[in-house]
Amino acid sequence: MDIDALRSFIAFVDTGSFTRAAKQTFRTQSAISMQMKRLEEDTGHTLFVKEGRNLGLTEQGQQLVSYARRLVALHDEALGHFSTHLQHPPLVIGCPDDYAESILPSLVDLIRETLPSQSLRIICDCSTQLRLMLDQGKVDLAVLSRAPDMEEGYLLKHDTGVWVKGANVGKVEGIKPLPLVLYEPDCKFHSAAIDGLEKQGREYQIMCSSASATVMKGLLRKGHGVSAMAMSSVSYGLEIIQSSDLPAVPSVDIVLAVAPVPHPLFGSHLAANLSQRFVAQKN
Repeated sequence: MDIDALRSFIAFVDTGSFTRAAKQTFRTQSAISMQMKRLEEDTGHTLFVKEGRNLGLTEQGQQLVSYARRLVALHDEALGHFSTHLQHPPLVIGCPDDYAESILPSLVDLIRETLPSQSLRIICDCSTQLRLMLDQGKVDLAVLSRAPDMEEGYLLKHDTGVWVKGANVGKVEGIKPLPLVLYEPDCKFHSAAIDGLEKQGREYQIMCSSASATVMKGLLRKGHGVSAMAMSSVSYGLEIIQSSDLPAVPSVDIVLAVAPVPHPLFGSHLAANLSQRFVAQKN
């Protein structure tokens, strides 16, 4: 089976979209369709099934996912083995600002242990933008938040959403309207917080929204509002609000996603290995 076709197949499985799979692999959707038809011819089975407006995987398609990941991982591992003595461009890592303190340093430690001579470049942005950068080949790997029912990336941590405030700020239960300092609207914590408060019929005011966790945490420490974020993002000067009056915020999976056209030294095999080591050292 063609490795590039398997990459496109995995890109579809991870993103749930032939449009994004085409962007990630720098192909047209018609080219992706031809690759999928070729995979069906190679396997002798129908791999896709119509599910309403969307396409899903047949039982044989689901079975192919495991084989495809292993084949692509072995291919990338072999290329990486024979290219370790060559000079390579920096490994570009994308990471949301809120995970720059809690997740990124430990991840970089593992990468440096594995690739001690490889230079790194780190870009901070929100998960939505980092997905676009993966699609465009502007980052080689990215730390992302995903919904727990998605297959995107390799799991680093399952995290709980919490409400937080400055450690020296008093009770917030009776404040009307409730002042909010939130991530940008494309963040699921932003939408979950607003939706939950509106369902409660509770008054709120968005004091500030920002893609920068540094900005948000500085404002929270000064008492400018409360926020919703992943528990791993709660750092010094902040505390979790222990209140049943505030709506629940969702849990998230923090994952490591690899560009479909990987860096010569960092393919899916290494991502899977680092994911397992990261999870093991945190338990």
